[in-house]
Amino acid sequence: MKLTILGTGNAMVTKCYNTCFAIENDGHYFLVDGGGDNTIMKQLKNAELPEHAGTAEHFRNEWKYLISEGEKELLRLRMSPFLHLDPHADEGGYMIRSLYFDDYWNSAYEEKEAGILMRKKYRIRIYNYSDRSIKLERKKKHGSYIFKESAPLTREEVEKILAGDYEFLLKSQYPLCREFYVECVSNMMRPRTIVDYDREPWIMDEGTVRVTFDRDVRAAIGSFDIFDPTLPTLPVLEPGKLVMEVKFTEMLPQIVRDILPPHAAEFTAVSKYVLCYEKTRYMNGFEYWYETQEREIL
Repeated sequence: MKLTILGTGNAMVTKCYNTCFAIENDGHYFLVDGGGDNTIMKQLKNAELPEHAGTAEHFRNEWKYLISEGEKELLRLRMSPFLHLDPHADEGGYMIRSLYFDDYWNSAYEEKEAGILMRKKYRIRIYNYSDRSIKLERKKKHGSYIFKESAPLTREEVEKILAGDYEFLLKSQYPLCREFYVECVSNMMRPRTIVDYDREPWIMDEGTVRVTFDRDVRAAIGSFDIFDPTLPTLPVLEPGKLVMEVKFTEMLPQIVRDILPPHAAEFTAVSKYVLCYEKTRYMNGFEYWYETQEREIL
């Protein structure tokens, strides 16, 4: 834990001094500002602290497009002079597997379908079926803005969660894990579906721009064992389609804006979780069966 005294000199002190300071712990910041006004930004810069040190949530823009393989190749050619592949992408990309959770009321799904402005989702994410990097993530969404939090997990901890053993989460040093414990115990947060896809990520050195192409989006079935590479999968997009995502924090450079999908592309709020949930809904109760029978009767 680190304490940084900022001291803007603008606060009205009555019983104590140093009313403007920041506490940092494991990359998380707590900021107290007794009245620093705009001077606080200058003091944060002088102290070499990020400008969002005092904000609870630092949102990013997220734009999604449903495009064809042909459009993707054209965009790839147009992007290559300005963006480059993420160094973490071996052989041009990597495979992502996410186990999504939802509560007793299926709130994550229902709120998305209802178009609720502010919503959240919990998931456990791995890469290339490996247990080398396992993250518990919470993704909050406010319109087209997103905020992601994460906490590391071990394979043994994932297996405990799948077995319904949540006690270790309450004792975790990470606030996200403790909040996930409350969700699991109070709201019956449980695994819902596994989402697989292959990602090709592009980044721009200037700024925080990230462009990704997610192809072969599919729902894994048969088990919630995310480390099993043999799980059968069901495709959820029509053939030849993929999801393009554009993410940036503050400003999208005009040079990138100009190469985004043209008029013919579909700007969409597609959710890979919703697509995979609906594809596997027949495994979650009788609702799917009732809808099927109703269609047959009509």
